[in-house]
Amino acid sequence: SLEAFMALPYKGEESVQDTLTNLIARIGENMSVRRFEVLETPGVKYAGYVHGGGKIGVVIGLETEADADAIAEVGKDVAMQVASMRPRFVDESGIDPEYLEHEKKILIAQALKEGKPENIVEKMVAGRLKKELKETCLVEQSFVKDSEVTVKEYVDSVAKQLGTPIRVAEMLRYEVGEGIEKKEECFADEVAKQMGN
Repeated sequence: SLEAFMALPYKGEESVQDTLTNLIARIGENMSVRRFEVLETPGVKYAGYVHGGGKIGVVIGLETEADADAIAEVGKDVAMQVASMRPRFVDESGIDPEYLEHEKKILIAQALKEGKPENIVEKMVAGRLKKELKETCLVEQSFVKDSEVTVKEYVDSVAKQLGTPIRVAEMLRYEVGEGIEKKEECFADEVAKQMGN
């Protein structure tokens, strides 16, 4: 639970909550921990990357028998990929069937609106869906450090060098402010409210 997490010790005897309270007092900016996730899958080693001075944090889980030091660089590289390219899924096996069905309906509607004959719409949609999945699945994306290979091909090449299989098993991406609804007001209404009108 979030309460149990906030009570955990952080860098010594101070709790996470005490550390947060002290940071708020020192910085003068209100902050809160809204979510967290525990990653501890057996056989998976974790590597992370923090981008933009702490605005984006990524943790990558690699299933491998290699030690954590050996996979640190490949883990960081893949985490950088997640930070910059925002994949929604690790691979096709992790795709939510509801998401897939929703996307398929959208693509079918677009194809029919374009006036395409119904007999070719299904094949066309399958092709477009495959292309979209290449953008939303991490391992299918072009690798940001070398666009000639996919992320999977890059990871496989490192695995070959290390002499042990490596599989991207998990990813977690958090961005500061992500998921917070921002209150939007009309500027004219806000001025009128301040003027007492």
